[in-house]
This record gives sequence, C-alpha cells and structure tokens, in this order.
Amino acid sequence: MDMLDPNTAAASFRMGDARFTAKVKVTPAGLLAIGALVSGILLSTSVLVWTATSVARRRPLASAVLAKR
Repeated sequence: MDMLDPNTAAASFRMGDARFTAKVKVTPAGLLAIGALVSGILLSTSVLVWTATSVARRRPLASAVLAKR
C-alpha cells in the first residue's frame, strides 16, 4: 500500500422504500486538512463561549439578577 493511496469508506441504509448510499475517498493529505479544519472550528468555538460568558465572570451578581427575570 502506497502512502498516497486514498482511504475509502462507504455507508448505506434503508428507510422504507428509500435507500441511501455514501462513499468517500480521502488521501492522507486530505485527512490532515480535515483535522486542521476541525481543530480550528473547536478552538474558535471555545473562544466564542469564553467571550459570551465573560459578563457572568466579571459581574456574577448582575448575571444572577438578570437570570431571575
């Protein structure tokens, strides 16, 4: 097996009369790119959550009053 051979995966399922099939071929370089994209998404999500909860960390009493409304 050569290092540049693509990895393959296939999945299929049926619901009643409908049948769905998906096939994917990805090279090792593509897997690295996908990993980098997923890592970027997870890191940016953590930054968004940190920013969205910053008011609650800076002013816990005000956040508690707003939550009771």
